[in-house]
Amino acid sequence: MSRAFPARRLPHHHPVLRRRHHRGPSRSLRTSDLVLALLGVVLLGGFALMTAAALAAA
Repeated sequence: MSRAFPARRLPHHHPVLRRRHHRGPSRSLRTSDLVLALLGVVLLGGFALMTAAALAAA
């Protein structure tokens, strides 16, 4: 008698991450993205202040 399910399972590939194709609002920002953006702004501000201090001292 044949079985309904095979005795050996076929290997499954990794599931593909499917992207949503709706044109709604942009995805919510992750906290890590906000922290990196804030760090970049702080570094640029620090470089600007160092440059201004170096020019004022000259």
